[in-house]
Amino acid sequence: QVQLVESGGGLVQAGASLRLSCTISGPTFSGFYMAWFRQAPGQEREFVARITWSGFNALYADSVKGRFTISRDNAKTTMYLQMNSLKSEDTAVYFCAAPARRRISSLQHLATSYDYWGQGTQVIVSS
Repeated sequence: QVQLVESGGGLVQAGASLRLSCTISGPTFSGFYMAWFRQAPGQEREFVARITWSGFNALYADSVKGRFTISRDNAKTTMYLQMNSLKSEDTAVYFCAAPARRRISSLQHLATSYDYWGQGTQVIVSS
């Protein structure tokens, strides 16, 4: 069973930075991508960023482009989300996600394209 565990959330002021981590355990899924999503209270879960297995290709939501950076370590056991210039609207629970099978690129921003999820880590940005 694949397990994903997020960490690194917290309470920060607007303009600050945070780095989230997602550790991956269980069967490997070589060749697959992984992603970060977030969910604010009363809102649907939304796509934040996706990274390919190689780590060379990343996709970002427009709302975080230029501020957030997704990456993963060489051992492919940890994925990161570096969040800079945080805004109050970034306040949400952040989840890492992985697919059980590959979906086409045009679907990789959809939450329904992911089968494994972490428990989430809370990020609160005060203005």
